[in-house]
Amino acid sequence: MSSSYGAELLRRQYMELSRNPPDGVSIGLGEDDNIFEWEVLMIGPADTFYEEGFFKAKLVFPQDFPNNPPKMTFLTEILHPNVYQSGDVCISILHPPGDDPHNPQELAIERWRPILGVEAVIVSVISMLADPNDDSPANVEAAVMWREDRATFKKKCRSLVRKSQEEA
Repeated sequence: MSSSYGAELLRRQYMELSRNPPDGVSIGLGEDDNIFEWEVLMIGPADTFYEEGFFKAKLVFPQDFPNNPPKMTFLTEILHPNVYQSGDVCISILHPPGDDPHNPQELAIERWRPILGVEAVIVSVISMLADPNDDSPANVEAAVMWREDRATFKKKCRSLVRKSQEEA
């Protein structure tokens, strides 16, 4: 599939998500209106340590989208087992399609498939905020804190939520 197909598909999904975004989410394009780079603002989901936080992220789509997944990076500081300290999100739906010989626990059906859309990515990230996967952490320090010292983890998250509110 050509990049023009991917661009057209992204335009359609962008228009739909602009009109009807998931709860607590707004989207926009980057400064140069590049359809392959989106800005996302998520409000931390209720009843989580991220509740009422304002988390900015960017989605960067490959030229061969939808054959390969976008990359999502939080621009707002966040402490989470499935987010690298760089802000890069690490969840199965953002991994390239097919089986991973280095991670046999992750099924191909859990990874990116061209049939999935951008909304599925955003909803998966919101779900990740509510339910971290500490079995396969991107941020080992956050995962250990999540498992072994939940009170400190919560305190640090709430501090980052307040910081995100001040920066918004």
